[in-house]
Amino acid sequence: MASYTTGVSDVGIESNVPALAWGPVIGGATTASAASLILLLLGSGVGLTMVSPWSGESASFTTVSVTAAIWFVIVQWLSSALGGYLTGRLRTKWAGVHTDEVFFRDTAHGFLSWALATVVVAGLAGSAFTSFVGSGIQAASSVATTATVGATAAAAGTNEAPDLATGYFTDLLLRPQEATARAQSDDAAATAEVSRILMQGAARGEVPEADRAYIATIVASRAAISPDEARARVDQVLQQIEDAKNAALQAADEARKSAATVALLGALSLLVGAFVASAAAALGGRQRDDEEAALVVRA
Repeated sequence: MASYTTGVSDVGIESNVPALAWGPVIGGATTASAASLILLLLGSGVGLTMVSPWSGESASFTTVSVTAAIWFVIVQWLSSALGGYLTGRLRTKWAGVHTDEVFFRDTAHGFLSWALATVVVAGLAGSAFTSFVGSGIQAASSVATTATVGATAAAAGTNEAPDLATGYFTDLLLRPQEATARAQSDDAAATAEVSRILMQGAARGEVPEADRAYIATIVASRAAISPDEARARVDQVLQQIEDAKNAALQAADEARKSAATVALLGALSLLVGAFVASAAAALGGRQRDDEEAALVVRA
């Protein structure tokens, strides 16, 4: 037997009982927040088992990110359903209120419970989630600054290194005709100059042919090998540098895509969580009133 009235009583008279009951809303939000934290800790513990410092024993970054996103969706839905249902069951019965109005109030209470729980959880764990989402941007930006940091470290190794902004061009102006003699007499200067050429090439995306030939001349003198072997070694090293750069860019792009996926799934799960909490509160309120009506009928 339905407990809701089909009409509206006391038309024109304002009730002194507020339509919003903060007690059930706060109780449901507290329950949802606690459930979220418990499930998040459980997911973190399980997730740590997927990561290992040993090579070949750890899951890929993409796998970990997708798993974390799916678990976040599950946490949001379960906690929202629990908090919303308790919000609906704990509220008092509204007497003399139309069925549609009761449904709206239950739905609104569930939504408010979800919103309050979301704010609480975001305040407690928001920094960690924001850090995770921003990891893609940080990874991408770190690739762009790798060359600059590496150049700074290389320049810091010698007190006589010129300024990084003009070091390569200074070397170009002072480049001797007989590079072999200089390479044999001053190892530190030759090493620093080659490092600056490589850094300049990494910044520009390529090493000019003249610089390749100059590095090959220094390598041939230092390693006591033929010019052809030195040129082959230079080309091989430059190719390894290019491969490492491409691998870093690929890793940064994968991190960006994973972070974007997590952010989109997180936003979607929050929207669905709001719907689940509202529907659960309406269900809880309906069951609460129906059970009370059933007790009245039995009596």
